[in-house]
Amino acid sequence: MVSEKEKFIGGIMKLVDIIVIALAFLVAYFVDVRIRTLAQLNIKAYGDVPTLAGFFYFVSNYWQILVGFPLIWVSIYALNGVYRGFRLQTNRKMTWNLFVSSVWATLASGSLIFLLKLELYSRLYFSIFILTAFLLILAEKRLFLYILDIIHSKGYNQENLLIVGTGKRARDFIRAVHMHRTWGLRIVGLIDDEHGLYGKEVEGYRVIGRLQDIPFLVNRLVIDRVIFVVPRLWLHRIEDALQACEEVGVSSSISLDLYNLHIAQTRQTDFNGYPLLEFETFHAQEWQLFIKRVIDIVISAVMLLLFSPLMVLVAILIKITSRGPVFFKQIRCGLNGRKFIFYKFRSMVANADELKSGLMQHNEMDGPVFKMKRDPRITPFGHFLRRTSIDELPQLFNVLKGDMSIVGPRPPLVNEVENYQIWQRRRLSLKPGITCIWQVSGRNKIGFDQWMKMDLDYIDHWSLLLDVKILIRTIFVVLIGYGAE
Repeated sequence: MVSEKEKFIGGIMKLVDIIVIALAFLVAYFVDVRIRTLAQLNIKAYGDVPTLAGFFYFVSNYWQILVGFPLIWVSIYALNGVYRGFRLQTNRKMTWNLFVSSVWATLASGSLIFLLKLELYSRLYFSIFILTAFLLILAEKRLFLYILDIIHSKGYNQENLLIVGTGKRARDFIRAVHMHRTWGLRIVGLIDDEHGLYGKEVEGYRVIGRLQDIPFLVNRLVIDRVIFVVPRLWLHRIEDALQACEEVGVSSSISLDLYNLHIAQTRQTDFNGYPLLEFETFHAQEWQLFIKRVIDIVISAVMLLLFSPLMVLVAILIKITSRGPVFFKQIRCGLNGRKFIFYKFRSMVANADELKSGLMQHNEMDGPVFKMKRDPRITPFGHFLRRTSIDELPQLFNVLKGDMSIVGPRPPLVNEVENYQIWQRRRLSLKPGITCIWQVSGRNKIGFDQWMKMDLDYIDHWSLLLDVKILIRTIFVVLIGYGAE
């Protein structure tokens, strides 16, 4: 849960440190040149020109240190625990740890110069580099922590937890979560089977139900993970709750015993000294999700830029051809039931929702979804927008905001989710997308249950390569208008 994110962020920090230390070479070069000019000192060997060309000439003669120093510094930082639990360290402790590690890195760097016998290496430049590298690394670490704090304080990248248990170990666990809010964890409520505890507060958090209420709570609240911190005697009582979490796609964690779960994969993790067994129904590593998010941002930003003239033209034509707003906005359900405002170009008359009740008998889809060919609410221009999928373009803003992804299960209406069967709700365990396997396989030609099963199959077999394949098929489907109504 937390340790995997710490490892992932630690990996990013190592890469950033390498870049920062390499940048220190550039900064130190120009500072060294400036000092020598002002103090009228001797010109150092292999470069004393205050230009990038002079710096590249200097590096060409000392390329060994440009490669070796960043690796030495990052390795020593890792050995000294700079990247372990860095979000738990005070500024003073972090600064001291960086200082001590930098001293060792300086000695190791000097040893490299001695071993390579770089006799003409400038001692002034080396001193400036050491100071510059330390200050830049320190500033980078504080900036990194500041950005993470802002992200979590704004409510982004948070994981909502439902804690089962109120005993001593559970209370210790709750206090650990409360103390480390920078980890992005938020406790929604507590579960305990004792009647007298319902509605009361434990460690500042309210007991909102009993074990038997968990299936209802994970289906109604935005919960990302249920954590069981319970006595050993409770283990035989929580199997139904674990299976309920599995059915709706909500991750769960316990410390003991495995159960016969058919979908979720199990892995052991650690939370601040608490051993946990995690049951994940969506299997992806942090770096894969990071790349998926980067791809979402790049594609959505580029497409918004490329299609902005078309989107302006469409907006004008919508206003000319029918009364009402340009955009159709609707509340949809996202990851684990999070609600967000969904955008499309309006392709129906302005009062389409009011007319829907009178058309329910013409619904051509089974399940809670409404689909109808030759829907009288669609405007003449709206037919063109739907046929070409141009009406979907504003969803790129949803992707850029982080509510949606380019590829993923289509975001359902709130009332549709309320009428889901319990196994169908697991499709909410992955961020919704603009395109999905359903859209490239026939859309309205597919029954509701088959649609749900296709989404769950996509979640169970997700990979970056699968997303690429769906994107390629989407281009083909959009060009020929297959399945669009």
